[in-house]
Amino acid sequence: MYTIVDSHEDIAYNIATFGRQYERSAYETRLLEQGTLAPSVNGETMLGWPEYQAGSVAIVFGTLFASPARASKAEWNTERYNNPEEAFSRYAKQADLYARLTDEHPDKFRLIRSAQELTSHMQTWQTRSQENPAPVGIVQLMEGAEAIRKRDDLHYWWEAGVRIIGLAWRSNLYCGGTAEPGPLTDEGINLLRGMADFGYILDISHMDEQSVLPALDLYPHRIIASHANASALINGYQGNRHLSDEVIKRLVQRDGIIGVIPFNLFLDREWMDNGGRQALSLSKVVDQIDHICQLAGDAAHVGIGTDFDGGFGLASTPIELDSIADLQKLVPLLEARGYASVDIEAILGLNWLHMLEYELR
Repeated sequence: MYTIVDSHEDIAYNIATFGRQYERSAYETRLLEQGTLAPSVNGETMLGWPEYQAGSVAIVFGTLFASPARASKAEWNTERYNNPEEAFSRYAKQADLYARLTDEHPDKFRLIRSAQELTSHMQTWQTRSQENPAPVGIVQLMEGAEAIRKRDDLHYWWEAGVRIIGLAWRSNLYCGGTAEPGPLTDEGINLLRGMADFGYILDISHMDEQSVLPALDLYPHRIIASHANASALINGYQGNRHLSDEVIKRLVQRDGIIGVIPFNLFLDREWMDNGGRQALSLSKVVDQIDHICQLAGDAAHVGIGTDFDGGFGLASTPIELDSIADLQKLVPLLEARGYASVDIEAILGLNWLHMLEYELR
């Protein structure tokens, strides 16, 4: 079984909003949530510690995420903010939730903040067994930088364990974002310079292309797209959420990695009208992977970034998936496309692992 690294999961958001307990099985959570608000507004969970083990998911990038209030008026959504001070408070609380999760369940979850912690974690995974399972490693990723009120906050977030920062979700002081186009601002350039001083990884997911292109030129450290698909392959797609072939090529030139998302709306905007979940297969995910590999000329610049529990659940994923454990079902599909085992190993996890080995300090 191949080791998987998932580069985008909204774990803390779901703990804060719905009280989800990820040390439980996804199936237990689904039973407990029947008739509650959580599955109706966020879908049935795809995540749980037993499923991580069954799917050989060694590391996830756990997000700090809250939405600007203008984008979410729903009263149930406690993780929203009206200004940077509120954003800072929401994100700090979520960082504390990761610390608490790993403190209370050290046998199941472990924070990864340095190359030494990464090495120790992977050694544990290489020797794990059914009798001695290994914890899931969590690398913290800030999704949307409005929680950075001023450049000096970068020190706070580094100490809190954040190692990856995405400037945008919607637009903000720093750049344009999803559904709200705009350029990289002077404040955004200044933030990138501050991030470079620490060695943060830059995540361009959700950034508008007007902001992405100069960032690719300006930012000296590693740049990734933790969860984004190739816009050219998405049937019926219009917008600025996903990556043009130009951005993909430029990201490859910068030795970046793209985490492909197995979310039906991000694979086919018309999937409901074209047969629903029953008609949408993981082969669409493989199409995305293959497209990026063909543009790159190799398999070194693509991975998996599920975005699981990020506003969608089981009913909005390809038919072969029942939980995160089923990502292993990508293996025979990639083999059928001619991918060798060394390439499949890279796509499912090794590309992200090599990046972390190089970038974490």
